[in-house]
Amino acid sequence: MAAVHLSGINKRFGETHVIRGVDIDIEDGMFCVLVGPSGCGKSTLLRMVAGLEAIDEGEISIGGTVVNDRPPKQRDIAMVFQNYALYPHMTVRENMSFALDLAKRPKAEIEKQVKRAADILGLVPYLDRYPRQLSGGQRQRVAMGRAIVRDPQVFLFDEPLSNLDAKLRVQMRTEIRELHQRLRTTSIYVTHDQTEAMTMADRIVVLKDGVVEQSGGPLELYSRPANTFVAGFIGSPSMNFMPGIARASGGTMQVDLGRGASLPLPAGSRADDGQAVLYGVRPEHFQLGASGLAVEVVVVEPTGADTQLYCRFDGHDVVAAIRDCAECRSGDRIVLAPDSRRAHLFDAASGLRLIA
Repeated sequence: MAAVHLSGINKRFGETHVIRGVDIDIEDGMFCVLVGPSGCGKSTLLRMVAGLEAIDEGEISIGGTVVNDRPPKQRDIAMVFQNYALYPHMTVRENMSFALDLAKRPKAEIEKQVKRAADILGLVPYLDRYPRQLSGGQRQRVAMGRAIVRDPQVFLFDEPLSNLDAKLRVQMRTEIRELHQRLRTTSIYVTHDQTEAMTMADRIVVLKDGVVEQSGGPLELYSRPANTFVAGFIGSPSMNFMPGIARASGGTMQVDLGRGASLPLPAGSRADDGQAVLYGVRPEHFQLGASGLAVEVVVVEPTGADTQLYCRFDGHDVVAAIRDCAECRSGDRIVLAPDSRRAHLFDAASGLRLIA
């Protein structure tokens, strides 16, 4: 196992500056998830750690050793790809042992490593099958087994679950997390799915346009987002942002949302009188109440555990996730009361969170 440090990383493809001064510290044994929308640079970063892409500026170290000029085979990493990358003419056993065969490891050691990985991943009954005889989930386990047998310092995962159906993705992300807890090998995992990031990571790094917007633990990013991008990206359904003006009223600050609606400043926030702000509320932090936002219900989606209400307030869409069953229909007018202890306030111009 080894810590991974990225310092001042820059990467350009022609005139396009895709990675802009990225600094990331990943502790030994940590499961770190790089998350962001398509094109934000997360896969490029992973490929630079692997040595598959050269860096233009900066330094990458693995286990205290700078690896900028080392080829992939000398970095002691193992990568699990999105498309499995299995050899179709080889059995599961042969796929898993291939890298060790190339390294001319003793046969006894190869058999021991393959058996260990197969036991961990439940692949023993499939060792003599070919990839075409396996399901998508089993193929992904073989790809992970091929990485495990190498006993690397670092695992790299490049969107390994994106080709699986929804139910299997949930199962496999649990298995990957359980695998990490057993092996405790430093892991870097790339995904665009914020649910995967929230459920799997020790640390999340949110990227946008090649820049780190925020990094930290899953609950830290959920509860204390640094800006509107992180707040909107982390959480499902996304956070609601309602534009307003901070007003001093009776010795306290309120957020004037228009149409006679006014809400107290969220706990722990601050604003100047007259400042243009965005009042942020996660859908799950609304309740049906007597005071708050008077909205019109547009669509009702009962999911069993809660009811998602898609509403409209002063031309803006507002989504609320109400626990249990909400007796609402399209066209109803209701009042949504935000929990001010869990709401957020952002500067409308910069998007930065306003903290007292």
